[in-house]
Amino acid sequence: MRYFFLLIISFLVGSIPFGYVICRIFKKIDIRKIGSGNIGATNVYRAAGGFFASIVLLLDILKGFFPVYLARNVFNFNSLLSITIGLSAILGHIFSIFMKGKGGKGVATSFGVIIGLFPLAAFSSFIIWLISVISTHIVSVSSIAGSIFLPLFIYLFYKDITLTVFGMVISLFILYTHRENIKRLLKKRENRIKLPWEKK
Repeated sequence: MRYFFLLIISFLVGSIPFGYVICRIFKKIDIRKIGSGNIGATNVYRAAGGFFASIVLLLDILKGFFPVYLARNVFNFNSLLSITIGLSAILGHIFSIFMKGKGGKGVATSFGVIIGLFPLAAFSSFIIWLISVISTHIVSVSSIAGSIFLPLFIYLFYKDITLTVFGMVISLFILYTHRENIKRLLKKRENRIKLPWEKK
């Protein structure tokens, strides 16, 4: 019973569209009608600036981290059950019930989940993401790169096939939600971002 309760709560928390809510409240804009139309931190950065994007990024990470943290450290669920709790949060973010089945790309929420499950792999994937975003200025490329390396890092650090397969599932989710970005990349039409320290 506790497992199914947390599974549902995880999906509901994952479904909270923080990017949409924050932009509506503080900037009086509908983030879905600006830029890429995505409700994630990258589009919020373009539409509302770094401060609000940072808040959205943190909240999206936390809504993936906390359900997994509760599963492992409060309810003492095993790795497999904790993984499904994390997947529930990611699916909630991608297919938000508060946004009529639409949502974000799942990168930040997935990052929160993997921090809770395997922090060393999460940190290593973040380094890949950071190097990529600094060198390319394309967030989608960086997110895809970090997700592709994730299963490798999981296997290297934890030598656990179940966790590695889960990492592969996350990678496939990220590739799926970035399918339009991949099309734009192939056509060399993907948007770049200016980093905070660069001149506007």
